[in-house]
Amino acid sequence: MKNGKLKPVIILVAITIIIVLLGGKIYGDLRQISYHYSLPVPEVIPRIVLGISEYSPVEEIPEEDLTTPDLILLGARREVHNATRYDASYVAMSYPGGDVSPDYGACTDVVVRAFRNAGIDLQQLIHKDMQDNFNIYPQNWALNGPDSNIDHRRVPNQVRFFERYGTALPLEVEDNLDQWQWGDVVYWRFADGRDHCGIISDRTRRDGVPLVIHNAGITKEEDCLLRWEITGHFRYP
Repeated sequence: MKNGKLKPVIILVAITIIIVLLGGKIYGDLRQISYHYSLPVPEVIPRIVLGISEYSPVEEIPEEDLTTPDLILLGARREVHNATRYDASYVAMSYPGGDVSPDYGACTDVVVRAFRNAGIDLQQLIHKDMQDNFNIYPQNWALNGPDSNIDHRRVPNQVRFFERYGTALPLEVEDNLDQWQWGDVVYWRFADGRDHCGIISDRTRRDGVPLVIHNAGITKEEDCLLRWEITGHFRYP
């Protein structure tokens, strides 16, 4: 082979080797990030592209200075670390302070457990309010009265409680980022009509849109605030 023909082949081989080496390094870096944050590589890539910060202001606050929103957020994040799987099955439980097994729960259980970390028992609060005002709560389940085992685990009941005793906040995100604070509760409606909920995080994208902690299969902290139709946004107390 003449030198003129050999030269392009050598260049192509060199470029291929460089690409392979760089690709291996990049993948290795992604694996390290993935391991550090306990995230699979496919979830690390969009975080890098969107400029999602892993910095948590709340985790820098001394324990004695933590406020209610801080504690709500940390309670929700504990569900992420626990990798709580989704299961909304009806379970008989104690009252007050009752809960399903800690390794599973519904999206609403993320909210309940988050608030309990701040000393707020939504099971007791919602049950007491439904005892006194059962008819103003959604009548979607053909019940004759409140049920402390399940009422606080249903999205429509949580929404009604926060409508009555919380602060209703804007549903729009654009131009209202200052209204979306960590510890807030957000409610969505999926395209198939199902309700969903989560806790606003202190971690954000580059543009300031916060991540949300929620359970739609397994509890995650991710960029999903704008993924579905927002139907409720509350702060309590």
